[in-house]
Amino acid sequence: MSDLHSDPGLRTRILDYNPNIRDEIRRAYLQKGPCQPQNHDFPQKKFGKESRRFNPAWFDEFPYWLEYSIKEDVAFCLCCYLFKTNLGEKAGGDSFVGTGFSNWKKKERFQVHVGGPNSSHNQALKKCQALMNEKQHIENVFHKHSHQSRIDYRIRLNASVDCIRFLLRQGLAFRGHDESEDSSNQGNFLELLQFLVDHNEEVRAVALKNAPENLKVTSPKIQKDIVNAAAVETTDAIIRDMGDAFFSILVDESRDVSVKEQMIVMFLLIKLALTLPVATASVERAFSAMNIVKNRMRNRMGDQWMNDCLVVYLEKDIFNSIDNELIMQRFQNMKSRRGQL
Repeated sequence: MSDLHSDPGLRTRILDYNPNIRDEIRRAYLQKGPCQPQNHDFPQKKFGKESRRFNPAWFDEFPYWLEYSIKEDVAFCLCCYLFKTNLGEKAGGDSFVGTGFSNWKKKERFQVHVGGPNSSHNQALKKCQALMNEKQHIENVFHKHSHQSRIDYRIRLNASVDCIRFLLRQGLAFRGHDESEDSSNQGNFLELLQFLVDHNEEVRAVALKNAPENLKVTSPKIQKDIVNAAAVETTDAIIRDMGDAFFSILVDESRDVSVKEQMIVMFLLIKLALTLPVATASVERAFSAMNIVKNRMRNRMGDQWMNDCLVVYLEKDIFNSIDNELIMQRFQNMKSRRGQL
């Protein structure tokens, strides 16, 4: 659309454009507005013994449609160029569309061109207004829909984060053996989310059955991403708390309930009062927590999933201080998401 001629004397006839793009061309011209070169040195034209020229003050009198072609030294009507109907000589004929108007001594012809309420010019003007209003209406509807979708998505995601936060603090399993809709026990996460839906009108309006099929924010992959986001935020908080202080790394391993060797890496802030029994107690607390997080009911947990759950379970105080917004933003920035905050 950038190559459209501003000078009306150089334009392609609107009917010569492909019908599929005519409205797009019309919108582009309407957005540009009529060609009105205010500072141009308008040439004189002889009318018998008198010389006349186009008066730029006419632009102020007819601001929405009057145009001037520098190349042809004639006036045109933008609205009629875009939507002229074949009505012969009615309301000024084709002089403001085809060859242009240049009889500068007959300024009254401008008003004749405008005509009455049902004139060709006023019909074209109404079509121009309708075309622009249609686009604005569509944009407004889309904007409102998009804004509401973001609000719904945020409520839905926040509800999932709330449920996951509770399960992480308690060291509970997420999944169920049968998560189908007719299951009597869909697992802790879905059952807790259903409880939240049943007791919160705002969440009920956008979650589970009332959520889009492709944006429920409840899948196992989504759950793992949220847990990972929570673990990363908790770890970052610990690192910020440590600052530039020295730390040690204690490594130990133990066989879990699935008869698999598990290694735990403990980052402990070294302070003057730190003693070996304290460090040993911390490691023992970590392995004790591992037996809670990865029990016989959850003996197929992957390493990353288990580590993320352990971080937030062991550092509950820090995890509790992290706002849902930080977790949601971290989750959102992990990858491209269908929903937008």
